[in-house]
Amino acid sequence: MSTLQASLAAGLLTAVLAAAAQAAGDHADHGASAHRHEAAGAATGSAQAEVRRIDREGRRLTLRHGEIAGLDMPAMTMVFDVQDPALLDGLAVGDKVDFQLVERDGRLVVTGIAPVR
Repeated sequence: MSTLQASLAAGLLTAVLAAAAQAAGDHADHGASAHRHEAAGAATGSAQAEVRRIDREGRRLTLRHGEIAGLDMPAMTMVFDVQDPALLDGLAVGDKVDFQLVERDGRLVVTGIAPVR
């Protein structure tokens, strides 16, 4: 991923998180405290993807993924941190996978991954 692509992905994530925070504030006068709590928590999502690169030492995974509706993110190829290096066991470049992720400290982290059957 080029520096430009990484910058665009980071900017997109920032915009998505800002929109979620704004939406939570918009509902404050409707007594939607549970909705505000959800928006204040970590953003999560899941999608299908193709494994493009595996960096076992760096605990990173490059995925060409479909739309991630939970994060309002369009399809693209990007690098993700991996929560547990054991998630990379058995993966190979070209594999089709279902994956789950969470936003932590401004980074998207893969928390689960399984081959598409």
